[in-house]
Amino acid sequence: MRKLAGILLMGVMIVPSFAQPRDPRVREYITPTRIVWQGDSSRITGEECLLLPGTGQADLSTTQMCVLRSSPTSHPSLLLDFGRELQGGLQLVTGMSPSQRPIPVRIRFGESVSEAMCEIDGMNGASNDHAIRDFELTLPWLGVREVGNSGFRFVRIDLLGDSSELHLKEVRAVSSYRDIPYKGSFRCDDERLNRIWQTGAYTVHLNMQEYLWDGIKRDRLVWVGDLHPEVMTVSTVFGYNEVVPKSLDWIRDLTPLPGWMNGMSSYSLWWLLIQRDWYHYQGDLAYLREQRPYLTGLLRFLISKVDPDGRERLDGTRFLDWPSSENKRAIDAGLQALMVQTMRAGEELCRVLGEDALASECSSVASRLTACALKEKVGFPQKRDEVVPGDKQAAALMVLAGLSDPVKADRECLSVGGAKCFSTFYGYYMLRAMALAGNFEGALDVIRSYWGAMLDLGATSFWEDFNLDWVPGAGRIDELVPPGKKDIHRDYGAYCYKGFRHSLCHGWASGPTAWLSEYVLGVRVLEPGCRKVLISPHLGDLRWVEGSFPTPYGIIRIRHEKDQNGKIVSDIQAPAEIRVCLDEGVVAGRMDINKGS
Repeated sequence: MRKLAGILLMGVMIVPSFAQPRDPRVREYITPTRIVWQGDSSRITGEECLLLPGTGQADLSTTQMCVLRSSPTSHPSLLLDFGRELQGGLQLVTGMSPSQRPIPVRIRFGESVSEAMCEIDGMNGASNDHAIRDFELTLPWLGVREVGNSGFRFVRIDLLGDSSELHLKEVRAVSSYRDIPYKGSFRCDDERLNRIWQTGAYTVHLNMQEYLWDGIKRDRLVWVGDLHPEVMTVSTVFGYNEVVPKSLDWIRDLTPLPGWMNGMSSYSLWWLLIQRDWYHYQGDLAYLREQRPYLTGLLRFLISKVDPDGRERLDGTRFLDWPSSENKRAIDAGLQALMVQTMRAGEELCRVLGEDALASECSSVASRLTACALKEKVGFPQKRDEVVPGDKQAAALMVLAGLSDPVKADRECLSVGGAKCFSTFYGYYMLRAMALAGNFEGALDVIRSYWGAMLDLGATSFWEDFNLDWVPGAGRIDELVPPGKKDIHRDYGAYCYKGFRHSLCHGWASGPTAWLSEYVLGVRVLEPGCRKVLISPHLGDLRWVEGSFPTPYGIIRIRHEKDQNGKIVSDIQAPAEIRVCLDEGVVAGRMDINKGS
């Protein structure tokens, strides 16, 4: 039996517990960057003090104080901007108000200025779902109080009660996050692409909380299908992090077979695809072996959902993403393609695990699914007058499964209208399909126009959904909406994300980060654990690109530059354990194969 050391304190033995979980996150205090708005500013003085760095300590000497004074008919308020999207809460430090009594206030968090200013009226989408973002509380006299646990950038504070006076020494955001290095990086001669790469990385970083969430305001849940783009971004930016296997194991244990993860058959498929990609990037065979009972059981269950003709017969909720949810033909084609990809991934993983008989069965089923798709011509694009929501989702999956010609699918569907009918989740797969068609410049233009438009509107993280049709006449999310402008947060959204319920920090929207590292910086993993990688850059209209890529053996550092003849000259530093292959057309400049760390 393990002996526990104890501390004798006033005759009582205090025994520490070694079994309690430890929070992997840190807390950082963030000072507001500006005061966006004041309600009845004549009743507020010293508000500029709130923009000064604080200590979190109440004291008796401070003379610089923000003071809010109410009357029976007027209650002052102010709106603070913390400069960027955050996950966490709020710290308020008070002074010596004359009443020497606790003071009631109302706090409203918002991912946009409009959300922080709104009421929960049952019509505009504003809610306290998943995280309480609109509430009343009492502040102490000469003390400190920390409250809140949500995703936000803006905070509105209202003084409640008549004829009261509140002295505020400090108001700081409490940011909760994993303090981990950004091992991956991306820079090129287009600053817009650099910002997009970094914003995608930051969006996922914010969602790396106790588990890997989909959103930090709403959807603070482990949606396993949504995890796939996030896991690709984690692998690209941070390398190994325990939040990924922890989340995959949690949803596995929560979903005994024959259940569907999150109630959706496609999400159980995504769990298998994530396992394959996580093994590719991390090469953790011990972890993969832990998945053997569930993984093999799930594969056998999926095989039972394929009819003799090779058509998938998945039940549960049949879902790709929300914008495609009313396009039944797209869902049918997309699920057929996902099943092909899953069977191929299952074959690969079963070979690694020594499950050769099941691997062969997966291969046979994949062939049957493929033959059915080609025979019945279920692939996209389909002949119609215009591309509609869902078409590009299905077309991308069919290309990635090898069921459609990439060039034809790109020409007749994926590139039609540029970013029209793109979605933040499946946009990642559309970009990958465009890359298979060789349309790298078109994909870069979509990234600039679609994800870049969110930045133009004031975003510091990427959104749950977005449509370029929303942009004309829209106000920015970091400003009060001017008269005559559309409120892009309140006025748009659909399905489960109408109005202010719409999450403006959603990890599934991070696809360009992983895509830019894979196709522009050009790092393609060929063997598990990055033991062998292909460097295959596609600069499109860029002149140069440089960056880094994390592996289990250390960091690969890369720079590509076009010479006067348009040839790409590459300098690469990689750990000695990694075999680096160069794509045709790439001229090796400097190659240091042991200096990557």
